[in-house]
Amino acid sequence: MFEEALSNPLNWLLGAVVLYLASSVASLHTRSTTTAPRHPVVVELRQFSKKDLAAFDGRSSKTIYLAVKGRVYDVTAGASFYGPDGMYGNFAGRDASRGLAKDSFDAEMLNPVDDPIDDLADLTAEEQETLNGWAQFFHGKYQHVGYLVDLPDKAE
Repeated sequence: MFEEALSNPLNWLLGAVVLYLASSVASLHTRSTTTAPRHPVVVELRQFSKKDLAAFDGRSSKTIYLAVKGRVYDVTAGASFYGPDGMYGNFAGRDASRGLAKDSFDAEMLNPVDDPIDDLADLTAEEQETLNGWAQFFHGKYQHVGYLVDLPDKAE
């Protein structure tokens, strides 16, 4: 009877299917388990005055923030660009909007920390478009941590 079972090709095919299924089930148990996706970092957005923002210049703090179009971004990951020795280092801890719009790294592109926020009203359409491109870049690459606002002095 056993010889008859081995001589039937259908039994060989059935045996092969059973072995394949058994090995598939066994390999499921030996595969490494995948970890659950990590929850993104939750950031509580805050308001920054120009003076508050200036503290995050990469000199007095290892954290580097800059503002573009009223949004403050954590650019610490790009410290080689935005840190004290980086090509965009003068924008660290500041509102970089005017300089980015005009493709200029000159110090005169930064209005004084004690002055109101630059409304950028005098930018040309081309400069506005350039600034919008930079805003999209920062939004896609860096963590948004807050907003640049004119806050009353804390002494008042």
